[in-house]
Amino acid sequence: MQSYVHIENASMVFNTKKGKFIALTDINLKVQQGEFLTLIGHSGCGKSTLLNLVAGLLDATHGVLLLANKEIKGPGPERGVVFQNHSLLPWLTAFENVFLAVEKVFGGSESKAQLKARTSAVLELVGLTHAASKLPGEISGGMKQRVGIARALAMEPKVLLLDEPFGALDALTRAHLQDELMKIVAAMQSTVIMVTHDVDEAVLLSDRIVMMTNGPAATIGEILAVDLPRPRERLQLAHEPRYHDLRSQVLEFLYSRQMRPKEAA
Repeated sequence: MQSYVHIENASMVFNTKKGKFIALTDINLKVQQGEFLTLIGHSGCGKSTLLNLVAGLLDATHGVLLLANKEIKGPGPERGVVFQNHSLLPWLTAFENVFLAVEKVFGGSESKAQLKARTSAVLELVGLTHAASKLPGEISGGMKQRVGIARALAMEPKVLLLDEPFGALDALTRAHLQDELMKIVAAMQSTVIMVTHDVDEAVLLSDRIVMMTNGPAATIGEILAVDLPRPRERLQLAHEPRYHDLRSQVLEFLYSRQMRPKEAA
């Protein structure tokens, strides 16, 4: 598999009123094409900071970040980002929110009809055709997140970046969207980097789990390969010894070797 994301000796230092704050140090990571990678760790460990570096929302203080052998400098349509807050424009319908992103990326090369067809196709992919004409205030939290995912996928990004996209949802909605995400990623062969604080979510979704040490000056403590076959069924995994073994390894890292975060986010 081709390496899509390459991070070499990356560090992130913020200038604060109290002086320099070292958020991340010596980050070295390769993400393969089609891989689902999760970042997990205690609050303040720099998970979201690392994701924002890949998104181009922050520039690394030191080191190099590459995507498809090109240096990451600023945001770009080859990276679709979904935040915990869906960030939909409340005056636009679900269709219009997605169409806005589609038009921005493909407006110079496709007709209006093609742009609309692309928008409709991605809304169908996330199961929201019936809600296309609804405003964000007229749909549930889970549906809003699906619109956010559809908007990111509509850009046909090389890498999909997810920053705890299900963190604010109730347990049942979260589980449903996790299952939907697995189907979507399988269908589109997406490369995904996802921030989570949920151990079960990480084991269920990931090909590898990147476990971060506590901040400040957080780094990668350990990387765990999740060797569970795909497709994965939630109920079957509940009875799978290997699933519980992997889950235990993540918990051991987080709550034994990284028991006390040095500083909360």
